[in-house]
Amino acid sequence: MYQPLADRLRPQTLDDVCGQDHILGPGAMLRRIVDSGRIPNLIFYGPSGVGKTTVANIIARTTRRELRRLNATTASSQDIRDIVAQIGTMMAPSGILLYLDEIQYFNKKQQQSLLEHIETGGITLIAATTENPYFYIYNAILSRSTVFEFRPIAPEAALRAVLRAKERLEAESGMVAEAEEGALEHVARACGGDLRKAMNAVELLFAAGEDGGRVWITCADARAVTQKSAMRYDRDGDGHYDILSAFHKSIRGSDPDAALHYLARLLEGGDLSAPCRRLLVIASEDVGLAHPQAIAVVKACVDAALQIGLPEARLPLAEAAVFLATCPKSNSVTTAMEAAMADLKAGRTGDVPAHLKDAHYAGAARLGRGLTYRFPHDFPSHFVPQQYLPDALQGAKYYEYGPNKTEQAAKRYWDAVKG
Repeated sequence: MYQPLADRLRPQTLDDVCGQDHILGPGAMLRRIVDSGRIPNLIFYGPSGVGKTTVANIIARTTRRELRRLNATTASSQDIRDIVAQIGTMMAPSGILLYLDEIQYFNKKQQQSLLEHIETGGITLIAATTENPYFYIYNAILSRSTVFEFRPIAPEAALRAVLRAKERLEAESGMVAEAEEGALEHVARACGGDLRKAMNAVELLFAAGEDGGRVWITCADARAVTQKSAMRYDRDGDGHYDILSAFHKSIRGSDPDAALHYLARLLEGGDLSAPCRRLLVIASEDVGLAHPQAIAVVKACVDAALQIGLPEARLPLAEAAVFLATCPKSNSVTTAMEAAMADLKAGRTGDVPAHLKDAHYAGAARLGRGLTYRFPHDFPSHFVPQQYLPDALQGAKYYEYGPNKTEQAAKRYWDAVKG
């Protein structure tokens, strides 16, 4: 039966695992735990193709417990009951090591069915997930487990794995493979940190490049088999919010190049609505009154993008992203609104002053509505001092002028008018 190259090359020791030195290098925490032989409940979090299953297999070989595997995308509650029934029997006298892949697909009841056996030690759980465990795994499981994050494989480490894959295929086939300069490096970069993708690409290149007892690996073929392989994007997944967050923070940090990079990743994933919404938010949240026209400019760009659609929509959105990134910044509106909302949530409100209440109806005067209201346009500079806040909030200060040119000009004007 055919076995993929990624499985044939799966590391057998921790020393062979690529790119996870932060948790598996000499002296790293997970490495010390595995070497001790006392395996606690573990949750491996990270994208696909970075070694989660491989490390779980290596751990399984270091323990005396029976290994059972489940994939939460296909497993049922009955599968869990079948495993639980083996605890303490001749089939698993020392307990069970359960490797549960894609645990985020188990519902709360299914996850909770493991709790009793995790607590008593009948089951040692090693769960893997591509989604943020703090969003998708229930607290009762999290509190009994240690989370380790697996990171995407760096291109340098991926290249070592690609070269090892080439050597393995040469040994298996008896043929010599010649690679055009930069071809294998492209595979290592374009796999997006996913070694499984890199191994599959090498296997395809080897099969397609055979010619007269030799194998030719060209840059053109490498580009063909890795199209969009570097993209890690799921609109409903963890990475979606990470990219949006980086996009927003790059604009807030006035870095147009980073803003364009993350915008490109969003658009390449086919996501048009999320960057449109985020750009409109940024215009008020991070530019605000430092450039009051920013919201109008961005709205025009967003409207144009939504009207013309992808792929051309990338141009007005790029214009909006660069514009916002290079605008002066002010969060005075944000902090002012947050301060006002904080008073409201704390119950500090009070009745609207009588002179500000609606007086456009018969009988308003008898109720004392609007009797002492002064119309600002009847006074010099269209301003007259009077109370606007409720009695309970007299003297409350929410808005502070930002240090930018626009807000400071407004401050100078009102300082002069109000004396």
